[in-house]
Amino acid sequence: MHNLSKMGALTLLTVACLTIMVGCVIVPGLPSIARQLGVEKASGWLVTLPSLGVVIFGPLAGRMIDKAGLYRSLCWGLFLYGLLGVGGAFLHGYWAVFADRILLGGATALVMSTGTGLISSFYHGEQRMGMIAKQGMSIELGGVVFLFIGGLLATVGWRWPFSLYLFAWILLAMVIAFIPRQEAQIQSAQEGEEKAATPMAALRLSYFAALFSMIVFFTAVIMLPLHFQKIGVSEAQTGYFLSFVSLVAVFAAWMMPKLVKRLSAFGTLSVAFLFYGVAHLLFAFAPSMALLVVGAIALGSGFGFSVPLVNHMVVELSSPARRGRNLARLSMAIFLGQFLSAFMGYLPGNSSTIFIATAAMALVVFAIVFGLKDSPAKGHLKPESRG
Repeated sequence: MHNLSKMGALTLLTVACLTIMVGCVIVPGLPSIARQLGVEKASGWLVTLPSLGVVIFGPLAGRMIDKAGLYRSLCWGLFLYGLLGVGGAFLHGYWAVFADRILLGGATALVMSTGTGLISSFYHGEQRMGMIAKQGMSIELGGVVFLFIGGLLATVGWRWPFSLYLFAWILLAMVIAFIPRQEAQIQSAQEGEEKAATPMAALRLSYFAALFSMIVFFTAVIMLPLHFQKIGVSEAQTGYFLSFVSLVAVFAAWMMPKLVKRLSAFGTLSVAFLFYGVAHLLFAFAPSMALLVVGAIALGSGFGFSVPLVNHMVVELSSPARRGRNLARLSMAIFLGQFLSAFMGYLPGNSSTIFIATAAMALVVFAIVFGLKDSPAKGHLKPESRG
């Protein structure tokens, strides 16, 4: 099977950035943006509603991929992403603005699922895992870059950060120019004839791990600024700290394929949740910034070892005919976890109590995944087992 050109590969990796960009581009100017859009009393929902949109429209995205194919679905997803994203700057009031953000989540579900699906169509075995690891790196780097650019644009005017959503149309042009549509369709038709059984137990475990990885990770992202404020850490230092977490996640995603070779997929997932548990315990009890930095390394490692890996696992565990639908379900699990993390802050107690509760959650998931790491399902994750 002939691989993509370097520009084609770059296009699919850059598409992955849109998944984290959907909420983060407006974060730096969020107070003024919410005020201008007439939703000042619910500004946080501007960031979280796209995640809810992914959950709501994920099944529809899966059916569209089955009918229209990966290539056409990606093109439609990119077009709608740009249109709904930039269009939000010209709406006003709760109903119009919130509906737009939810629909933008639906476009994100299409983009996320089809981007990974196309990678799985053009790459196999270790090359596929390497590309999906790079995809995880792209997502985290995208968060750093788009937060920075969004902050600069917010200083120019409150509508300017919305212009970043039009980056999706640039990517649409790149998809048309550099992704060989005919080849992807031929492979999809050939693979669609395969009748391999889908190991549902292992798939459900992958969704389960994705859901809780995002709950645990984003609980830290939400609670750390509040925790740091109480202990006298400045907002600028908090920003540097969270950026460092993202950079660690990039490095961990790069290391993930090597760890899978040594420990297996489920073994690596269990390590990820062990890191998550350690990170939250350090955030709860660390008496110094040095130990908090160790917690940041553990948190970023947990993300980098888990999120790219569950993408790879779902691809390997899915028969080609069901791969698009299963990736859409994975998108739902990932964004549902991000959405549910916002409710962790409502647990009784202070930030340290919430970190302890989240650490306990991570360690329970660690025990579950570690207990299943030698199950028969792991046989389905051999690199070439699913064509």
